Amino acid sequence: MSAEQYFERSLAILERIRTEQQKSIQRASDLMAEAIARGGAVYVFGSGHSVLPVMDLFPRYGSFVGFRPLLDPRLMWFNVTGPGGARELLWLERQEGYARVFLQSYPLCPRDVMLVYSHGGLNAAPVEVALEAKARGLPVVAVTSLQNARQAQPTHSSGRRLADIADIVIDNCVPPEDALVRVPGLAEPLAAGSTLAAIAISMALVAEVGARLAAHGYPLQVFVSPNVTGGSLEHNQKVFAAYEQFVRRLEAERA
Repeated sequence: MSAEQYFERSLAILERIRTEQQKSIQRASDLMAEAIARGGAVYVFGSGHSVLPVMDLFPRYGSFVGFRPLLDPRLMWFNVTGPGGARELLWLERQEGYARVFLQSYPLCPRDVMLVYSHGGLNAAPVEVALEAKARGLPVVAVTSLQNARQAQPTHSSGRRLADIADIVIDNCVPPEDALVRVPGLAEPLAAGSTLAAIAISMALVAEVGARLAAHGYPLQVFVSPNVTGGSLEHNQKVFAAYEQFVRRLEAERA
């Protein structure tokens, strides 16, 4: 069955991430924990479907203040065609120069870390976010398909792929075509795997970074589900307030 095939291939990808990418995840977690502990931020970027792990990383039950999502409505979709449509954002994320303008709104500095998601790792938006972060002195962590990076020619005028720029690359272990299931009589594969892989990597990073910070007595402000014992809406309001203070401090210190 095609559904069973999807689960089998997805589990194989997750197992490869667990066994082959553990060292990269640990190195990235060290960088991120150090950045947060010294008052910095982990900025997180993705465009197109790669915005999904950015949105899921924070605020999310079980995550905490320290991650700062970079969300631009022009690089996400809330429609298929027309204003806010996927067709339009797919055009924009390939246009050179926009990401650099977008990042002017954020006070990036060398004590921060930039985490960039892009399955293909070729489009202008993720490549230029990584280049701008490096220019401002930030280490860059990329979550991307190394198989795609190895076989694809760069399309950005710099001649570089996202994987070429990043200090640490976490391979999502998903094939370049992303879709995982072959169906008899259909040329195109079905059922994407990169979002599943990216979310798993994101939550592994949250767990590792949080564990490092907690081990050193850092006061984590954790977003929790109000549907379980001990959780409350009031608690999460305090987390939102802590995040607002976090952002204001970042901007004030780098003004």
